[in-house]
Formats: sequence, structure tokens, C-alpha cells
Amino acid sequence: MRSYSVRDVERVLQLAPDTTRSLIRGGFVHPARGPRREYRFSFQDLIVLRTARALLEAKIPKKRIRRSLESLRRNLPESMPLSGLAISAVGDHVVVRDGDARWQVDSGQYLLGLDVSLQDGVLHVVEHRQAVPAAPAPVHDWFAQALNLESSDPDGALSAYRHAVDSDPHNAAAWTNWGRLLHERGRTDEADAVYRRALAQIGPDPLLLFNQGVLLEDLGRSAAALAAYQTALEEDPELADCHYNLARLYEALGKPQHAIRHLGQYRRLLSGDGH
Repeated sequence: MRSYSVRDVERVLQLAPDTTRSLIRGGFVHPARGPRREYRFSFQDLIVLRTARALLEAKIPKKRIRRSLESLRRNLPESMPLSGLAISAVGDHVVVRDGDARWQVDSGQYLLGLDVSLQDGVLHVVEHRQAVPAAPAPVHDWFAQALNLESSDPDGALSAYRHAVDSDPHNAAAWTNWGRLLHERGRTDEADAVYRRALAQIGPDPLLLFNQGVLLEDLGRSAAALAAYQTALEEDPELADCHYNLARLYEALGKPQHAIRHLGQYRRLLSGDGH
């Protein structure tokens, strides 16, 4: 079953990473963890996240939102149905439609209208607020193509990521994924060059620095990895995975006090108490 990264959530749902982490800390969704302790979201998680944000924006009480989301998750299919999916307000109810089938999630005046579909293997979520004029045809989405190709055609994905950064040099997610995929393919020198180019182009992006730190660790460059992780935390002190990796690294370097401090912060962030 396909899973989605924090960057995928940002692209598909237009949710900033800090908003996603806030919803996780609020208990609205419980994503799995990948091999690097990074968040991995299911199709259901994506729908629940986007619905949670819409309900919060509608100022629905959190207790009622949780009840609605629990019901929504129970009724959602495990993967995208071929007919697509729509979540909308009908009268005073939230209704989910899968093809011709419809079910009520909960009652309440919810300002919500989402259409979910798969196009060329890529998940799309569209919120309907009001009619808008027809937009011109979009340019080719190299980033979406790269995401779709990663599991089936890694070389094609690498090429698409290269096109993505060529077309938008400030696309931090494309740079990050390009470097990560090169790293996973064992092309560490190329990955290192991509991360350095990216940082020179867009500045200190926390996820980019985090991935660079992972690479530097694997290359045995512990001091450089420490610097990358520390800079990432300067940009985003709530990057829990970075605290976790720093704790491991400090322990390996024989600095238990530093390791304990970062492990404690990692646990506090996971529990929802970052202070």
C-alpha cells in the first residue's frame, strides 16, 4: 500500500509541515514511521488531515471533530476507489460519496467540500469554496511525476526531479527528494553534490538539512552531520526526527548528556508537549 511523506502532504493538501505536525500532536491522525523515523501517511491519513483542517477552520469543537474523524476513518476505503471520493456538506450533515454510495459522517454545519481523485497515479484533493474562472492549462508537474515514478522507475524519477528543480530552483521538496533518492540508490557523491547545490540555492531548509545529515552520517562524516542536524533544528526546533538522530549520534560519539537531552526533546515532541 502506498504511503505519503510530509512533503507529499504539503503538495497534495496544501498543508504546511508545521500545520501537519500540529494536527498530529492534537491526536487527529496517527501516521506510521518510516525507516528513518520519518512520518509516513496512508491514503486515509491524508483525507483525515485535510478534513480536520477544514473542520477546525469552521470552528467546530475539537471533541466533536474527533468524533466525526473517527467515524470518517471507519468508513473510508483503504485506498482510492476508481470512482473517486467526495466529502461535502449536505444540509446539516457531512456526507461522503464513493461513486453512487453515500454515508453520513456526523451532523453539524460544516463548511466542507472536497473532491478526491487519482490522475495518472497521483492523488489529488480539491476543495470547492466558490466558482472560479477556468484556469489556463498547467505546466507539466515534474515533481508529481517523480513521486509517482519512485517505486516503479527510480531512474525516471531522478530525471523528473532534475527537471523539477530546473523549472523551479526554489522547490525545496524536489531538491530534498532528489538527494534522498540518489542516496538510496547508493550514489552518495551525487547526493552530496545535490544537497550542497540546493542549500546554496534556497538556503537552510530544515528537511533538506536533515536529509543531508543522514547522508553525512552514512559517509562517516560525523562532525558535518552534527552541524547539519543542529542547523536544521535552528530552523525548526520541533523537527522530532532530527532530535532522535542527534541523540543517536551523540551517544555514538560518547556524549551521553547531549544524547539524553535530545532524546528527551524527541519524546516530548511525540507526546505533544514540545516545551
